[in-house]
Amino acid sequence: MQNVKDRFVMRIWQRIRGAGVVFVFGTFVTGILAWGAFNWTLELTNTEAFCISCHEMQENVFKEYQNTIHYQNRTGVRATCPDCHVPKDWVHKIVRKVQASNELWHHMLGSVDTPEKFNAKRIRLAESEWARMKGTDSRECRNCHHYDYMDYAEEGRRASAAHQKGFGEGKTCIDCHKGVAHTLPPIEQNIGAPKAAASPGVPEVGAAVAEPKS
Repeated sequence: MQNVKDRFVMRIWQRIRGAGVVFVFGTFVTGILAWGAFNWTLELTNTEAFCISCHEMQENVFKEYQNTIHYQNRTGVRATCPDCHVPKDWVHKIVRKVQASNELWHHMLGSVDTPEKFNAKRIRLAESEWARMKGTDSRECRNCHHYDYMDYAEEGRRASAAHQKGFGEGKTCIDCHKGVAHTLPPIEQNIGAPKAAASPGVPEVGAAVAEPKS
């Protein structure tokens, strides 16, 4: 039995040696084509067109985004969906793509396929993305807005003071700039000037409202 196995292995090896350069070259070309096809598909999913190809995104967050400075401004420089939500470097990009497979699952389930369903989950969705950005020190924001190259003298007085104070306290972009591209859910961000006490009978943002007694 061992001799039969040895003869089989020997025949395979002889065929490989006989193929020689053709086999090696063919394997090399196949590898390049496979890698190219993988990267082409990966980059295809990093386009705004792909992101809004499902109606959940097109009818909800994309419409909100169209009313912001990241979509249209005096210079014409835009930050599209993948600029903010997909890492640039390969390793973190692959990790994010694997995580995004959960979004495809919920697309098939129809979890947020109406404005009502989307708004019901808006707070949870927003907090999840804020936590991701906080955990990466707002990595995608800093692809364009890097702290080291901010000229405070060219900023407005309020922005200059807020940036220097925030950086000194170890804050990151998303700590203060929630809602720059999408509608904020009704929560208190605890930024800016101290809030005045609410008037009697007027609940604070995020406070529970008691049901009227019957």
